[in-house]
Amino acid sequence: MKRNFLTVIVMVLGLAACASRPDVPGSREAAYFRLAEDGAVVTVSPYDGSADTLRLEKPVSRVVCMSTSYIGFLEEIGAEDVVQGVSGCNFVTNEGVRERAAEVGYEAAPDYEKILSLRPDLIITYTVSSVLPTYIVKLRSLGLRVLILYEHLEPDPLGKASYVRLFGALTGRQEKADSAFAAVKGRYEALALPADLSDRKKVLLNIPYGDQWYIPGAENYLSQLIRDAGGEVLGAAPGTGQSTTISVEKAYALSQEADAWLHPGLCRTKEELANVHPLFGDFPVLQKPVYNNILRYAPGGGNDFWESGAAHPEWILEDLIAILHPERSVGEGFRYYLEVE
Repeated sequence: MKRNFLTVIVMVLGLAACASRPDVPGSREAAYFRLAEDGAVVTVSPYDGSADTLRLEKPVSRVVCMSTSYIGFLEEIGAEDVVQGVSGCNFVTNEGVRERAAEVGYEAAPDYEKILSLRPDLIITYTVSSVLPTYIVKLRSLGLRVLILYEHLEPDPLGKASYVRLFGALTGRQEKADSAFAAVKGRYEALALPADLSDRKKVLLNIPYGDQWYIPGAENYLSQLIRDAGGEVLGAAPGTGQSTTISVEKAYALSQEADAWLHPGLCRTKEELANVHPLFGDFPVLQKPVYNNILRYAPGGGNDFWESGAAHPEWILEDLIAILHPERSVGEGFRYYLEVE
C-alpha cells in the first residue's frame, strides 16, 4: 500500500496512535529518533521500545524512499537529488523528483530488480506493526541497508518536523538541517495560540472511512495542530493519541456543537458532502465553515499536506488559524486548505 495513502488513512482517520504504541502526551520532541554524539542515527520502535543504530561512513548520495513524506524533509535541506527511487512516483508533489526518480513498486510487491539497479546507499521505509514486513527482510537479505522510521506515528507536529535533522545527518547537511528546524520551531511557537485561550473553537473532524468514523485522541498529531490553532476536536479522548470510533448519529450530535468541520474526505463542495450520507445534509455544522486539506495535489493524487507539510507544520498552523480564528490570521491565503462551499 502506498504510504501517501496510508498516511492519509492513518492520520486523517486518527489511526496513527495505534493501541500498541505508548502515548507521549505533552512532549514537543521527537519520540522515536535521536542523534547520537558520534553522528549515528538512533531510531526507537514505538511497538516494543527496541532501538536500532545506523552509522554511516560517509553521507548517502543515493536513496530509495518508501514514503513521499521523506521527500519533504530532503527538499527542505536541498537534498532531494539523492532520491533515486520512490514507492508511488505519481503521488509525489515535488515535480523534479516525480519526473526523475524511478518507480520501485509498493510494499506488497516491490520491484527488487529495479531497486538493486539503482544501487542505493540506503532504503528508507516504515512499518505499521511490530512484525517486520517480508519485503524488508528480503531487501536486507539482498545486502541492502534499510532504515525504518516511525515519523508517521509521532504525536507532535514539532516532533515530526524535527526529522529534518535526521535527514541532515544522513546526507551530510546537519548544520543546514538544524538551522531549518530552528526556523520552523521558532515560527510555529510564535504562531501557536495560548493553551488557556478562552475562545476555543470546536471542530468536527473527518467523515466515515468504510463503516467507521474515526476520531483521533487528544494527543494525536492532528489534534495537537488543531489545539495550537485555538481549536478542540470534538469527541477526542483526553490524554491519549488512540482513536475512538463514533456513529454517524453521534457525529450529528457533535455537529450541533461544532464551529467548523475539517477534513471531510475528498469533498470539495457541500453538495458533494451532503451526497456522501443522507444525514450529512442535515448536519447543523454544514452552515458553518467547512474546510478540506486537499488544495495541493499531485497529478496522481498525492497530497502535499503530507509531503511538505510534514517538514512545515507552521504552514499548516497558519491555515488552521485562518480558518478557526481569522481575526488572528497572519497569512496571505491558504497553502493546504480549500473552503468547501
